[in-house]
Amino acid sequence: MSCSCSKLNEGKAIVDHVISKGKENEKPLYAHEISCECGEVFLFEKVVANCPKCGMTYAVTPCNSFDKNNIKAAGIKYA
Repeated sequence: MSCSCSKLNEGKAIVDHVISKGKENEKPLYAHEISCECGEVFLFEKVVANCPKCGMTYAVTPCNSFDKNNIKAAGIKYA
């Protein structure tokens, strides 16, 4: 059985959900390497993180952080 978080598949909804639970500073199960839309590659070390170059916010729920494909963009400096 999967958690209810697995139904969140849009970046802004994920950010809003994670922040509402007070978990935005949690570490993902794995520190994934992200290739941002701006071309920057960075290490995703919190479940809500911004690209160091352009500020694009990326997020994933803690329970879905095992898979890099669950990390979604939410917008420039969304969080």
